Amino acid sequence: MKKVKITQVKSVIDRSKRQKATMIALGLKKMNQTKEHTATPQVLGMIKKVEHLLKVEEA
Repeated sequence: MKKVKITQVKSVIDRSKRQKATMIALGLKKMNQTKEHTATPQVLGMIKKVEHLLKVEEA
């Protein structure tokens, strides 16, 4: 399956609890932190909800 590399580029300060929870579910807790996930529909849906806080690349 495809892999997706996501990096947090904006802070979650002043964001809703739901967006903060989504970022934690993706494994991102700090600025400029990068995680690699398998591109499942569930993960892609979470990325779409907070894409304004992320930089997404195919790995």
